[in-house]
Amino acid sequence: MKKVLSFDFGASSGRAMLATFEDGKINMEEIHRFSNDTVIVNGTMYWDILRLFFEVKTSITNAVNKGGFDAIGIDTWGVDFGLIDKRGKLIGNPVHYRDKRTEGIPEKVFKEIISKEEIYKHTGTQFMRINTLYQLMYLKYCEPETLGMTDKMILMPDLFAYMLTGEIHAEASMASTTNLYDPYKRDWDFELIRKLGLPESIFPPIIKAGNIYGMLSDEICEELGCKKVPVISVCGHDTASAVAAVPSDTDDFVYISCGTWSLFGIETKEPIINDEVSALNFTNEGGFKDTVRFLKNIMGLWLIQESRRQWAREGEKVGFDVLEKEALAAEPFKCFVDVDDASFESAGNLPKRVKEYCERTGQYVPQTRGEIMRCIYQSIAMKYKYTFNKLNSVGENKYTRINMLGGGIKDTLLCRMTSDACNAEVLAGPTEATVMGNIAVAYYALGEIKDFTEIRKTVSASTDLKRYMPQDAQSWDSAYKEYLRVTGQ
Repeated sequence: MKKVLSFDFGASSGRAMLATFEDGKINMEEIHRFSNDTVIVNGTMYWDILRLFFEVKTSITNAVNKGGFDAIGIDTWGVDFGLIDKRGKLIGNPVHYRDKRTEGIPEKVFKEIISKEEIYKHTGTQFMRINTLYQLMYLKYCEPETLGMTDKMILMPDLFAYMLTGEIHAEASMASTTNLYDPYKRDWDFELIRKLGLPESIFPPIIKAGNIYGMLSDEICEELGCKKVPVISVCGHDTASAVAAVPSDTDDFVYISCGTWSLFGIETKEPIINDEVSALNFTNEGGFKDTVRFLKNIMGLWLIQESRRQWAREGEKVGFDVLEKEALAAEPFKCFVDVDDASFESAGNLPKRVKEYCERTGQYVPQTRGEIMRCIYQSIAMKYKYTFNKLNSVGENKYTRINMLGGGIKDTLLCRMTSDACNAEVLAGPTEATVMGNIAVAYYALGEIKDFTEIRKTVSASTDLKRYMPQDAQSWDSAYKEYLRVTGQ
């Protein structure tokens, strides 16, 4: 029985899962969990990559002590990267996408080089200042010496794979988050890269999910006492791994990968790029087997998570279950925010910013913790409703069911609100969608799972799904006009 060691890195934590595949089901055991803490030094927010790699090594040791493993798969968040020089050495710690260094960079690019609309025609990628394109343009404008030292730009899952194998590639689903990827050719958009004046040589060759980066290096095997096994190119972007694990029995489905970010979309064979979807700021990103994830990035549970951190800083340490109960007890539809408003992007006092948004838009200003949470919850659900309506207007199908997956579905209040707001059936599960997609693609690469259809059947057989039906859709429809008015959508 072959075992897969799967690494799933999120924006605030990571874990290693040791998996087996037997009787058509994936069985997983968590063997290591660790925090992913950002470090701010002299005003710059970094990922602590060396500590994270220490946690990778610890996980490998734990797996060896449990009998070993036959392959490794790695997924992470999108857009971020490390830089290495000609000697293969890391040039500093990767910078966090929430760092403020890209503020003003997109506008400078649009004014001096190429319009926002033209970039969208090239890549079909949703505009966000955090995108790799704008991070690299920051280096070109403000740190040309760093860019000059760079031999390769390596995206996060590929960077961990490089540290384990010495091989340099860019996994396709991850490359598609950069705003520098051609979704038609399934390769870097070198025409755009040249127009931006970025060095073509720093972009590694693309590798598709289901292939192999390389074998664990001799150095790693000797240090950790493990055998030489392949590091598999699974869907390196965590959302792509999650979407590969959607337990749908048809090709036509709507999904919400629900976590710090909410990724809301459909799966298509080809990208959808036109003026309408550009105005709506939808993105086209790569998925398993050359599928396209046509989706909208929504700020999501970040507002809840960061509000909880703020209250903890103020001495009010409460669990998510308490916050959910307080939100449920508060009066509904008194105020709304656009969860994607720029004021909510950065870490800090989110409850204060929610109050300021409501005051600025002439609404009732929430006073209690429960009122603030109610405002956030129902605003996320309303954003889902807005996005669901737009998907039904631009897609080829009319959707009546939403697959919600990921850690956010533990929040049953949000699942119920989503069903009511969208007036749609919600099928919730699996909670561990990202890691299950990671593992399933690894087993595909090992020849244990034969095709994409079997991947989804396997995930469905390996998880318990929970169904939500709309109970109060009329009330949400009545409040929706007010939501649109105050958010200006």
